[in-house]
Amino acid sequence: MSKVCLVIGAGDATGGAVARRFAREGYTVCATRRTLDKLQPLLAQIRQDGGVAHGFGSDARNEDDVIALVEHIEASIGPIEVMVFNIGANSPNSILTETVRRYTKMWEMACLAGFITGREVAKRMVSREELAVSGKAHKGTIIFTGASASLRGSAHFAGFAGGKMALRSLAQSMARELGPMGIHVAHTIIDGAIDTEFIRTQFPQRYALKDEGGILNPDHIADAYWILHQQPRDAWTHELDLRPYMEKF
Repeated sequence: MSKVCLVIGAGDATGGAVARRFAREGYTVCATRRTLDKLQPLLAQIRQDGGVAHGFGSDARNEDDVIALVEHIEASIGPIEVMVFNIGANSPNSILTETVRRYTKMWEMACLAGFITGREVAKRMVSREELAVSGKAHKGTIIFTGASASLRGSAHFAGFAGGKMALRSLAQSMARELGPMGIHVAHTIIDGAIDTEFIRTQFPQRYALKDEGGILNPDHIADAYWILHQQPRDAWTHELDLRPYMEKF
């Protein structure tokens, strides 16, 4: 059966770029979004470029949905060798007007969904034979996409920071437990504006820095994810931060 890269949250920027990158390397891509229709352009592009891709409309916060998704992929498509969790959950709001419902939803999207998908994929990975791709005892790679808010809270970002910091802690705990079992767990901190339609329309001054290398190119983020998966276990990176050279930090 084909080796599979599962991308949870294969949006139009980082998630889609990661899906395309692994497809170019011969992986069958299984991509998810809340709405299947929004995946069609990505799936069509991968197939046009000679890759294999399957799309799934799925709510990663729903335990039953995730269990069914992983079981279907493993039984019908192939073993999940790489899982990239890339759900954003960024919805700024003043702490004075934030609601329990919004705050809880951001945590569910940023962290709870990561826990559910990470747990279900890890269960499959630990029972596998070693992979030849990255050296002895490597059974799979799990990558969680973080953000500036994984490290620090900012005004109007209490909900987002709470969820992303929790995801970072989850990734650390999983890495320490699963690393000796042959699973490479990595957490990336994407610290800066990414080349997206949202940045282009909402922050035109920042977008104008694109030609100077001032915003992150999703394809270059995807290259870093591919490198993470290729690392041998004697030199595994757990946390990788990526930012434009002009970003303040």
